[in-house]
Amino acid sequence: VQLQASGGGLVQAGGSLRLSCAASERTFSRNVMAWFRQAPGKEREFVAAIRWGGGNTYYADSVKGRFTISRDNAKNTVFLQMNSLKPEDAAVYYCAAGPSVIQSTMTRRGAYAYWGQGTLVTVSS
Repeated sequence: VQLQASGGGLVQAGGSLRLSCAASERTFSRNVMAWFRQAPGKEREFVAAIRWGGGNTYYADSVKGRFTISRDNAKNTVFLQMNSLKPEDAAVYYCAAGPSVIQSTMTRRGAYAYWGQGTLVTVSS
């Protein structure tokens, strides 16, 4: 599975961005798709995830109410709509996919077999 992330950029605090992650076919390889982020000097952390089949969504507490993850089945694409951005949201955002991710491991990097290249989000204060 190949993942291509895009949509990062520079935005002022309070602004919005929408990230996209296009996945190659082979849907059986990605029952869950997720976004993680990594700020300089910090560990990569879970942001949001979506089950491809049922569409159930999951969010880190830090982004609940501000970020929305969604999918477009026809385009094999997952989106992350980010609103009310804060300086602490600045990071490289990575999309990830896993064929057998279960809810108890959804926030763990090791649960995902495939990763995109990352897209940089910069938030100015």
